[in-house]
Amino acid sequence: MSKRDYYEVLSVSKQATDAELKKSYRKVAMENHPDRNPDNPAAEARFKEAAEAYEVLTDPQKRARYDRYGHAGMGQGGGPGGFGGGGMTMDDIFQNFGDIFGQGSAFEGFFGQQGGGGRRQARGERGSNLRTRVKLTLEEVSTGVNKKIKIKKQVGCDVCDGTGAKDASSVKTCGTCGGSGMVRQVRNTFLGQMATTATCPTCAGSGQQIEANCPKCKGDGIVYGEETIDLDVPAGVAEGMQLSMTGKGNAGRRGGPAGDLLINIEEIPHDALQRNGQDLVYELRINISDAALGTKVEVPTLDGNVRFDIHPGTQSGEIKRLKGKGLPSVQAHGRGDQFVHVNVFTPKRVSERERELLEELRESPNFQPDGNSKEKGFFDKVKDFFQ
Repeated sequence: MSKRDYYEVLSVSKQATDAELKKSYRKVAMENHPDRNPDNPAAEARFKEAAEAYEVLTDPQKRARYDRYGHAGMGQGGGPGGFGGGGMTMDDIFQNFGDIFGQGSAFEGFFGQQGGGGRRQARGERGSNLRTRVKLTLEEVSTGVNKKIKIKKQVGCDVCDGTGAKDASSVKTCGTCGGSGMVRQVRNTFLGQMATTATCPTCAGSGQQIEANCPKCKGDGIVYGEETIDLDVPAGVAEGMQLSMTGKGNAGRRGGPAGDLLINIEEIPHDALQRNGQDLVYELRINISDAALGTKVEVPTLDGNVRFDIHPGTQSGEIKRLKGKGLPSVQAHGRGDQFVHVNVFTPKRVSERERELLEELRESPNFQPDGNSKEKGFFDKVKDFFQ
């Protein structure tokens, strides 16, 4: 099933400000919060959908990419989850939007200490995002491609399984928060007493205290390593586009969630073709004889060579169209075309015999340019080409 438009999800216009987005998101989230709608998968789906929309539309870069490319610009997952991320979990939502749901907010207190039926069990520190570049040929852009990329990054410690503890006996439940990672406070407000929660100051939200650190990672739960990642690049991506993979960045400290991997697309210049959006351009050079008499030529395309006719009397600067031989749209809305720009080659050196023949042709009426010709000039043709 196709995803709904993010602006529709939050019931806002495309010109909505951050304040309007936050207000609308809060309303949708409260209406569909799992604690208000127990055992209601549809409400939970709308709750996650709204969080996904809010995360994209309040990030200037993601919003600009979404406005231009739609869900396809967010990666195969269609949203912040990126490629195969599977969307957002409840932990992601409560962690990312603490200014709305938790860490001292009345909204979190209204729904209980754990912010959603125990779903908000605090975790360790989130890992940082990573950036990398992937170079693609036009052929790979045309069809889409699977790339295996090696990323040097922080990974979970294999000795302590990312806990940071020397052994299981070194991990104790935090005595301050009782393992929840959060402490509950009751505050007096003009509305009366309001229960709120905050991150436990003793364990920094992990719910655990470590008495002896892992000797390999020194208690961080992470070490420097390398991971090979499968990246599915959709057809039609362009230079400068950014794709994302959730959870493929640096590992989090002491079992915290991993950051994201951000992939910037670079194009390798093609030997014969130039790209203009979804269209391709090929510069075809022919000699004056072929232009005057006509001939058959082979033109390279991304699907192999294509043979077509050069009609007699072809003029230098003519542009011919090969329909559907361009690149697909990243949003899967058809393919572009390939344009062949014909240039008539003029030799710089000629033999005596060639000079004699050219002198004869110079005097022929058929070789005299028509000063009153109404044929379109070069700039008119270029204008038509880009329309």
